[in-house]
Amino acid sequence: MNADVFKAFSDPNRLKILEMLAGGELCACKIQENLHITQPTLSHHMSTLQKSGLVIVRKNGQWSHYSINVDAFNDVIVYVSSLVPKEERSDVKSDCEAVAH
Repeated sequence: MNADVFKAFSDPNRLKILEMLAGGELCACKIQENLHITQPTLSHHMSTLQKSGLVIVRKNGQWSHYSINVDAFNDVIVYVSSLVPKEERSDVKSDCEAVAH
C-alpha cells in the first residue's frame, strides 16, 4: 500500500473533496466554490489526491473534472481489512462459532 494514500486522507479539506466526489464527477471550479479556497490551494490538494491514486482527472478544454478511482478505494479497503486480526473481524466467524451452528 502506498503511503501517499494515507497522506491524502490526513487533511480535512481533502476528506471534504472526497466526500463531494462520492456524489460523482465534479469540475475543479465547483470543488473550489464549495470549499471556499483559492485555486492554488485546490491545486495542491488535487495533486496530492491524484498522486495517491484516489482521484482521477479528466481534462475538458481548460477545465479539469475529477472523480473517485473506485479501484484504488477497493485496494484501501482490502489493505485496511487485512490489518484487523481475523478473530476481530465482524464478518468472519471463529472456528468455534462455525462448529456451533
